[in-house]
Amino acid sequence: MDSFKSFFNELLTLVEKYEKKQVMIKVENEPDYEFVKIFGEKIDSILRAKTGLNDVSELAYTTAEHHPYWALLYNSSEISKTVLEKWNDTISPEEMNEIKWHIKEIENSCKKLEDPSQ
Repeated sequence: MDSFKSFFNELLTLVEKYEKKQVMIKVENEPDYEFVKIFGEKIDSILRAKTGLNDVSELAYTTAEHHPYWALLYNSSEISKTVLEKWNDTISPEEMNEIKWHIKEIENSCKKLEDPSQ
């Protein structure tokens, strides 16, 4: 048995131990990529989306601007961050203007991808 699979099996045993103590833990596994997510009982769908978006944003911030898809990823992640932050609130006029600006940047990026001579 490989080391990650062994680790994951031990992790599941530990999770079961805590679940018997009425601690709600959710584990998601992507075995093909050796990836595990662990969530406690206070997690909700908005917080899960925010944590996933943090990974996307990190990629957008660290990807070189010369990559052809960089602007699409960056601008869409910025829009998504604003939307998630304001999910249970109102988007201000300033934030809406920022979203519109990012949309224009996405449109410009699409045009460049469709016609690289631009």
